[in-house]
Amino acid sequence: MFNNTKGLIRVAAATVSAMALIFTAACGSSSNQSTGSDTADSSDITQQTVTPGKLTIATGEPAYEPWVMNDKPESGEGYEAAVAYDVAEKLGFKKSDVVWVRTTFDSAIAPGAKDWDMNIQQFGITDARKKAVDFSSSYYNDSQAVIVKKDGKFANAKSLADLKDATIGVMVGTLAYDYVKKSIKEDIQTFNDDAALAQALDAGQIDALVTSTVECVYMVQSEQVKDATVLGRIAGSEDKNGMGIVLPKDSKLTAATTKAVDELNSDGTLKQLQDKWLAEYTTDLTELK
Repeated sequence: MFNNTKGLIRVAAATVSAMALIFTAACGSSSNQSTGSDTADSSDITQQTVTPGKLTIATGEPAYEPWVMNDKPESGEGYEAAVAYDVAEKLGFKKSDVVWVRTTFDSAIAPGAKDWDMNIQQFGITDARKKAVDFSSSYYNDSQAVIVKKDGKFANAKSLADLKDATIGVMVGTLAYDYVKKSIKEDIQTFNDDAALAQALDAGQIDALVTSTVECVYMVQSEQVKDATVLGRIAGSEDKNGMGIVLPKDSKLTAATTKAVDELNSDGTLKQLQDKWLAEYTTDLTELK
């Protein structure tokens, strides 16, 4: 009787152990299923954003025409605003899923974490910037131009050499700085944004400003700088790398964003948007050599 009792205890213990193993295995199976679900979620690009299910896009403050009309990117009007929404759609976001925020130009391309998913405000693609952020492929290739006051002492300049004694302003960290330094002079005044740059020329603090050709034409047409004229386009300044959408370094959205821009280019959408929003800003200008 005693031995049988001990035998029964051993059988009961074995049964309990077996049940525990089965329970543990079941829990493990549940955990693996959860991991599989997480993996599936990670393949959904709309869930890899700063705010899952939303696409946070940054632009300048203010954002200028014709890139963004009336400083309202949420309207989708203006070349960059329209491109942004077409890219968002390619990524699987509805227009209502897009959230707009504002940043300065230089902070957007500085190293470090970002609180947005992508940033679009005429960023030229350069190797130096690629060390800090990611870029999509180019959605536009602009050139650089010069604005002067009509009554200024450099209003009749015919060449880049004629500007060597001018006080020239550019926006910090832009391709304009590189072209001015290479083609005109090394002593250059820098400003944080195009608004400050335009104000400096309007106030007579500088003799000329250099920025993208589209922006130059808009500044004159909108009288951001009063009684000004676009002196001309800098010869050879067309940006071969073009403008790209900026994304945080090693963003999970970079490859998909590049694919979206490439598709918009190949199917003619970018050309259609350029004809709609940029045509009047890219008229023939004098070429400054």
